[in-house]
Amino acid sequence: MQRTVKPIRTGEEYIESLRGRNVKVYLFGELIKEPVDHPMIRPSINAVAKTYDLAVEEEDLAFPKSSISGERVNRFLHIAESAHDLVLQNKMQRKLGQLTGTCFQRCVGMDALNSLHSTTFEIDKKHGTKYHERLLEFIKMVQHENLVIGGAMTDVKGDRSLAPHEQEDPDMFVRIVDRDDKGVYISGAKAHQTGCINSHWMLVMPTMRLLEGDKDYAIVGAIPVDAPGITYIYGRQSCDTRSMEPGDIDQGNSEYGGQEAMVIFDRAFIPNELILMDGEYEFASMLVERFTCYHRRSYVCKTGLGDVLTGAAASIADYNGVPKVSHIKDKLIEMTHLNETIYAAGIASSYQAHKMESGVWLNDDVLANVCKHNVTRFPYELARLAQDIAGGIMVTLPSEAEFRNPETGPLLKKYLKGKKGVDVENRMRILRLIENMTMGRNAVGYLTESMHGAGSPQAQRIQIARQMQLGYKKRLAKDLAKVKEDPDETPEHSDYFKRVFKLDNTNE
Repeated sequence: MQRTVKPIRTGEEYIESLRGRNVKVYLFGELIKEPVDHPMIRPSINAVAKTYDLAVEEEDLAFPKSSISGERVNRFLHIAESAHDLVLQNKMQRKLGQLTGTCFQRCVGMDALNSLHSTTFEIDKKHGTKYHERLLEFIKMVQHENLVIGGAMTDVKGDRSLAPHEQEDPDMFVRIVDRDDKGVYISGAKAHQTGCINSHWMLVMPTMRLLEGDKDYAIVGAIPVDAPGITYIYGRQSCDTRSMEPGDIDQGNSEYGGQEAMVIFDRAFIPNELILMDGEYEFASMLVERFTCYHRRSYVCKTGLGDVLTGAAASIADYNGVPKVSHIKDKLIEMTHLNETIYAAGIASSYQAHKMESGVWLNDDVLANVCKHNVTRFPYELARLAQDIAGGIMVTLPSEAEFRNPETGPLLKKYLKGKKGVDVENRMRILRLIENMTMGRNAVGYLTESMHGAGSPQAQRIQIARQMQLGYKKRLAKDLAKVKEDPDETPEHSDYFKRVFKLDNTNE
């Protein structure tokens, strides 16, 4: 396994750990020599760096002790050992959302490690494999070195009506194309990969339920981000080139940003000791479902961004001189209500967790899906309300260059005044932040990612439908109404209410 010279501790040390790697990244059709120093990429690196600094600044929140390595580790590398651990994940995610105002890119890796902990254990139990042992060794290494782990799950999919092995082009899903006595070679592509270039390692996983004919696609393994045979094509974001312009006002959030890229594998090698699934296709759906269970309640991170956006909306109301106007106050109340509703479902999902056979704890799947379904809707309404409070000037505001120009600058300072005593530049900065979060660069992480990350809204509705226990609820109603009829014997494959009314949640 690739190892760094020494464990990373601070955000600055993390940034330095990314330098000098042989990572093949294309942006605007050009090969980027050093991604760390590229002005469009650097804000996303800064956001990840904040996850290191938080662990130093707030150890109880973000730097727990692991029973696997015996060391204190970054919570993004920690395997949940209790419901409380899952709750603290959510609290950490909200705090980082508040501090960065964007996607900090480490939740996929955290949720992948936790879902693989139970899945590899159960594959080994059925097939006598050694995947769980390999995973634990990998976890020990990354915990000690304090590395960033990315998760590569979403395949490009090709024709959605066809299974992976039925595709005209077999590379529409990542697959094993060759193997030798040392390991396997994979080809294909993963889309929308959050923070992949900013990671040290990737966990490559299947994206959906697989059939017997899909055995070559049932591959899970860990691979260094800079391994030979991997190409990254950087994704565009709205207003992203503002990072390459002089000044920092027009960026809205000049310090932090998100990152998505397409990852292309061309005979990339995974050694045997890092293979965590190899042909056990029947476990692909288990892995995906457990990952999405963790990841959908991880979207409480968006409540941290919602806190920032609400604060920005309240600030611009102050600057405009209307903080006490009734409809403005009502909109800020509504923004808070929607934001806390997201958080409530996510944190409740974590509290209502249960212990898996491997020892890891898994949060409640019904409430995780409710949390994510709220996220597909409510941030859009928060954005609308913030834009309403900000007013039209948010989208017609002249550039910072005009503000700095000796001829136009004084005119803008005269005509862009708000409340007496409010600095015009501060008003511009808040307006740009609202633009950044609702229609600019960080709207990617706050809005579109909220819609499709960890599955589309329909994916959550399907999972909620499976867990509704309508038979149970109909019996409640009929008993109270004294309805006399033969009971419905249709089996229900949900134990949601068993979890709801479970009094002792210390173990299973």
